[in-house]
Amino acid sequence: MPERELEQLLDEAFGALDRAIRESSPRLELREIGTITSVGQGVAWIDGLPGVRSEELIVFPGGKLGMAFNLDERRLAAILLDESERFGAGQEVHRSGRIMDVPVGSSLLGRVLDPMGRPLDGGGEIEAENRRPVERTAPGIMDRAPVTVPLQTGIQAVDALIPIGRGQRELILGDRQTGKTAVAVDTIINQRDKDVVCIYCAIGQRSSSVAKVIAELRDHGALDNSIVVMATGENPPGLNFVAPYSATTIAEFFMEQGQDALVIYDDLTRHARSYRELSLLLRRPPAREAYPGDIFYIHSRLLERSTHLREERGGGSLTALPIIETQAQNISSYIPTNLISITDGQIYLSPRLYRETVLPPVDVGKSVSRVGGKTQAPAYRAVAGDLRLAYSQFEELETFARFGVQLDEDTRRRLERGRRVREILKQPQYSPIPMAEQIMVLVALNQGVFDPIAIPEIAEAKAAVRTRGREELSELLAKIDRGKKLTSEDIEEIDRAATEAAGTDHGAA
Repeated sequence: MPERELEQLLDEAFGALDRAIRESSPRLELREIGTITSVGQGVAWIDGLPGVRSEELIVFPGGKLGMAFNLDERRLAAILLDESERFGAGQEVHRSGRIMDVPVGSSLLGRVLDPMGRPLDGGGEIEAENRRPVERTAPGIMDRAPVTVPLQTGIQAVDALIPIGRGQRELILGDRQTGKTAVAVDTIINQRDKDVVCIYCAIGQRSSSVAKVIAELRDHGALDNSIVVMATGENPPGLNFVAPYSATTIAEFFMEQGQDALVIYDDLTRHARSYRELSLLLRRPPAREAYPGDIFYIHSRLLERSTHLREERGGGSLTALPIIETQAQNISSYIPTNLISITDGQIYLSPRLYRETVLPPVDVGKSVSRVGGKTQAPAYRAVAGDLRLAYSQFEELETFARFGVQLDEDTRRRLERGRRVREILKQPQYSPIPMAEQIMVLVALNQGVFDPIAIPEIAEAKAAVRTRGREELSELLAKIDRGKKLTSEDIEEIDRAATEAAGTDHGAA
């Protein structure tokens, strides 16, 4: 047989043998295998895995997951994202090849999930449009646009005196049990008929507290437009650490689609404690108050992702309302001052006002919005411009008046007006007030409509004014909602209607 034909037959035979082996043998999978050397409370040390990347998911026995955190030369430290009671030294782990990510998309609306994207509401698997890493680079300076569009909270004390814009980062802080979560939940409820997608991120809360928030959102029709990301105190500290980053990635999807999103972190005090716990377990050197030196960085890289994008990037926005807890009204402690310096303002809730049943207990003197009136509707600027200063002056005068000194007529008049302003700004929970009705009440306040009314009857008169506005001034209220300025004729019309409504109710009382 010629040599060329023999070579051809051999090639064909070897080719057929190769195909037969590949078709009959199971497919081989190469894995990098490591070994657990020790396990702590929420962390594990591993030998091996030389090619692992930072924040890559590591598969532990039983399919449990952890995340690569410390990439030392000699060994790897991972934070655990699942329970670790059954882990022990000598067990094998392997790389997943996947950076920590979370599902994103409109299919998440109305769902409750953990920071890994696993459903917690019994509603079945989430069919996500895509998955994105939880850690992403914040938009660059040239991709950002000015914050000019208001985000209405429905809370009159906030919308009138401490306005928030879409794309802003406004801190909510106060002592324990002063209504911080209530302010956030009311803000979400006020977005139920607006084009703002809301993400509520619970960090280290009790399961019962988060269940109550979910029930409130469902009862008030706000859950369908919201997503709840939940990591409770019963979860490992690693899951609490990644929770706000997961929530931000979910919110960024909507922002990059040109929509407006709101994310609430409840709360970053517990997030900082979780990071401190992990860092100390991983032998990172402690600094002030035992927090690691990069505690400022972990919050700044989170909150810098909130912004308003330029039209070329879609024009969407991401507004952040982080919540933190103060101790004994000390807003100058380490974590509060860190976050105050990162955010664009703060809403401070005072325990003194809470005890005096001034709800929501917003301390106007210690609260600020660094974006300011640029985000307010034009009608607001006409009626709320001097209200903040006048109210702050009233609180100082009221403190002075408690010493029993004799007051002149002008001071007494300012005190009486200030007490009525405070009554007007009181508002029950779950009762957001539309912007146009807020402005109508403020016009009536500035015109002196409430001055002759006794303090206990102010709430009733305010409700009567709002009702009269809805019934008789619907066209004017619609004009205000469209962002039109108030004319002198509009103010006179509101003054007349409010005077009739308040006078009727007051007289009947």
